[in-house]
Order: sequence, then structure tokens, then C-alpha cells
Amino acid sequence: MQGTIVIKIGSSSLTTVTGQLDAQQLNSHVEAMVFLMKQGYRIVLVTSGAVAAGFSSLGFKRKPKGIAQKQASAAVGQSLLMQAYMDAFKHHDYIAAQLLITRADFADQQRFSNISQTIGELVKRGAIPIINENDSTSIEELTFGDNDRLSALVSGIVHADMLCLFTDVNGVYDQNPFSYPNAKKYHYLSEVPETLLDAMDQTTSDVGTGGMFSKLSAAKTAIELGANVFIGTGEGEEKFADVLVGKGDGTYLGSFAKNTMSMTKQYILYHSSPRGTIFIDDGAANALLKQHRSLLPAGIVDVNGSFNIGEIVDVRRENNEVIGKGKVNFTNEELDLLKGKNSAEVIKATSRSKKAVIHRNFWVAM
Repeated sequence: MQGTIVIKIGSSSLTTVTGQLDAQQLNSHVEAMVFLMKQGYRIVLVTSGAVAAGFSSLGFKRKPKGIAQKQASAAVGQSLLMQAYMDAFKHHDYIAAQLLITRADFADQQRFSNISQTIGELVKRGAIPIINENDSTSIEELTFGDNDRLSALVSGIVHADMLCLFTDVNGVYDQNPFSYPNAKKYHYLSEVPETLLDAMDQTTSDVGTGGMFSKLSAAKTAIELGANVFIGTGEGEEKFADVLVGKGDGTYLGSFAKNTMSMTKQYILYHSSPRGTIFIDDGAANALLKQHRSLLPAGIVDVNGSFNIGEIVDVRRENNEVIGKGKVNFTNEELDLLKGKNSAEVIKATSRSKKAVIHRNFWVAM
């Protein structure tokens, strides 16, 4: 069995110029994914297009801007979009499965774990998980920001080898190539420079929600989670296969060294809400950041907030600089009493075997 590939397809790659769902384009994408799966690759699809597929059916001439209008369009379009995918994959004797997700699903640790297990079981049984944000019920207009970011987070959940952000632009340029014919194309970037993010136009299209800024932001997240990234376009049934052998028409990003982040650390870094703050001295900061050791009470100088065992807290230097987050093994009341004490004093005072305030396996630097 080959690796796992997350493919994100945007609205602009699924719809006609008038905003209708383009069955020919969708079938072309499915054929290219089937080509990969026949070579032994596992595919997870993150797809946009629900709003774009549905708004014209409700009488809108172009994609609506209001939240209620978008959600109504998504309610119509999601079923149309999913049925089209189901039919296209069934034509090749594959089963597709729908997962509609909101940001709240990631924020709850149990639901976050359930998402991972469900996707894993689907892939194990040869089905293609098709993931989209639940636009019809999201409280905010765009819970994840856009499906680019959602696809990056999914790439972490499935420990993907590659995230393919498929779009209608053939890669990353230093300027908008449609406005500046002499714009320079980047064929490979080992990371996403902040200067490049700052230079990107954050505007969106009439059909999609994310531009190149959102794709680069998503690429940065995916790289941090251990996936390599491709941003670009292509044609024919081998377009995704071409990406995996370095022949993709776009930009490759990442170190291309497998270095995945555990599910626990993904949850702590990207999805948890800290319940308090622990302030530590420079010696403890050095132990966490450079020596990759656990946090002990001796290095704690102050505690702020109310938290219980197993909750997530920020960790800051004395100058208030945030250096990371982690899961605590003591309550805030206990740490108020134990801060600055050595390990022997901690064990004597608590009669508990755990002496680490935050174990290194439950700590993530920021």
C-alpha cells in the first residue's frame, strides 16, 4: 500500500463560469483520483462547491454574500455535490462517504478523535472520505476560514504524505500572474516565508472563498503537521499521479522528510482552548525548548487562571512571552503550593507518582 494523499478541490475547479456545478470537471477529478487509488494510494478528498452548486437553484444570479443566503445555498448544493461525487465514484466501483465538519468538532477532544477513527475506518475499507465544512449549520460565516485550512488540518489527522491544493492557478507567484505578466513563479519552497504571505492579495473570487493567501497559510499549517504540499493545477487522469513524481504543474512546498505530529499534540496546538497560564524561569524554558524535557515545579514562578488536571494551559516566560502549550498533571491550586519546589518535595507534598507538571509528550512549542 502506498501513502495517504489529501486532495482539496476548490469551487473554481468544480463550477462553470456562471456558478453551476460542472459535471465534466468533477468527473475528470474523480478519474484522476481513481487512477491513483488503483496504484495503491489512499485518498481523502476535501471539496468545496456546496454553495456554488446550490445558489443558482435558489434564483441567485451570483454567489450570495449574506450568511443566511450562503447557508441556504449550501443546503441545496451539498446534496447535489455529494450525489455527483457518489455517482462518479460508483461508475468506477468505488464507494464515497460524506463527512460534514464544523470547527466545534475539532475543538472537542473526543469528537476530534472520532473524526480520526471514522476517516481511518473508511479508508481501511476502501471508501473515499469526502469532507466539507457544514456550511448550512455553522454559527459563523466561515468556521475554518475556508476549506484550504480544513484540508491542512485533515492532512494532520490522517498523517498524509502529501496535501494537494488543486486550483485554477499553476502555482505560487511573487505577484498575481493575471495582473502582472512578469510575475516570478516559485517551483519549490522548503517553507512558507512570512514575507511571501504578506505580499499575497487576500481577496476572494465570486465562486470560491480562498485565494493564494489562504492556500499558503494552509500549506504552512500542513508542513508543521508533517505533510508536504503541492499548490497547482493539471489535466487528464494522471494529473494527481504527476504531482507525486514531481511533474505537477505548480509549486511544491515542504521539507519532503516524514516528520508527523501525534494526534495529541495536534489537538493541543491547533484545537484546544487554554484554561490558564504557567509562568516559568529561563532554566525551565531552556529544558522545554532545547533539551526536550518535561516541565517540573521547580521552574515555575507563577500560575494564573483556574484549571484542573488534564486541561490545557499556556506556558510563558516571566516576560509574558508565550513559548508553548501543554496538558497539566496538577490543578492551579496545587501548583500555587508546589511552584519552585524540587521533585522530592513535590512527591512528599502530593503523595502522587507524577512529578512532571507537563510531560514532554503532552507539550508543544509555539
